Amino acid sequence: MLTVLLATRNRAQILRDVLEAYCLVEAPPAGWKLVVVDNGSTDKTHEVIDSFHGRLPLHFILEPKLGKNHALNAGLGAVEGDLVVFTDDDAFPHADWLIQLRKAADTHLKYSVFGGAVAPRWEVAPPGWIDWVHRGPVFTLTDPAQADEPVAPYLVFGPNMAIRANLFQSGVRFDPSIGPRGSDYPMGSETELLLRLDRQGHKAWHVGGAVVEHLIREEQLTKTWVFKRAIRYGRGFYRLFNADKSSEESQWMGVPRQLFGELRKEWMFAIAAWACRKQEAHFRSRWNVNFLRGQAIEARRIARSRRAGEQFPSQQHPISGPGTAVKEP
Repeated sequence: MLTVLLATRNRAQILRDVLEAYCLVEAPPAGWKLVVVDNGSTDKTHEVIDSFHGRLPLHFILEPKLGKNHALNAGLGAVEGDLVVFTDDDAFPHADWLIQLRKAADTHLKYSVFGGAVAPRWEVAPPGWIDWVHRGPVFTLTDPAQADEPVAPYLVFGPNMAIRANLFQSGVRFDPSIGPRGSDYPMGSETELLLRLDRQGHKAWHVGGAVVEHLIREEQLTKTWVFKRAIRYGRGFYRLFNADKSSEESQWMGVPRQLFGELRKEWMFAIAAWACRKQEAHFRSRWNVNFLRGQAIEARRIARSRRAGEQFPSQQHPISGPGTAVKEP
């Protein structure tokens, strides 16, 4: 048996469409269970979930504390079976999705993490400049050319990943200090967990035949939205990859001085591209500027917390239990 786990908040209509797609999913051998965690919705989410009882093997949990990782941690208590499949409330599964993940988990016994393919489902036709976008960090889409083979943990994406349940039974949990919680947050909800598992020796496998389609909403197809996404991505990148090194670097107001130099250089590239009317180059430089801004924002926040005597989450290990000691880089 396996359990599908997703968190949702204030997306009642999209969730209804997604659950309709779940009604067409083929059951894997030994069956499956669907756990939906409502993260304090104020719309008709509860009524939508109730309408699918009897049509799906559905278990409902309410977690009012804001934060996707709080919701996922709450849902882990309802998991049954040996495999936990994580997805999002705007990801539409293909009919054989669970069969493909089940087959991969039963075949590749030395792997603990399985990442499926994430394809786009455009709400409206995308503008031409979307080809300039890094589709992984912006829209959480996988590379369609990715082969079925071992894969780096940061290339397994939240809308389509499966992890062996025994890791959570040993006490592993998501870090609630990172990931979606309102509109102001560092990205990296699932990546933090996957990097931690990788350090412990748990490896990932890509499953190209296990496909979900990630809804790309119309409001996401604006440059303003994409550049805001770059800031959140930069914040998460700094927290995941640079925060433990920041105290060793020369800083100004908590921000590594190197970041200021990189920001100045990218602004110059952006201005030059604008002056030469090179739209793609200008867009890419604007993305890089906001990515670096995000890193600077997170560096200042972490430095401020440390000056206040707060312990940085990566040093606390509130997210691992017995037998899951974390090896810090």
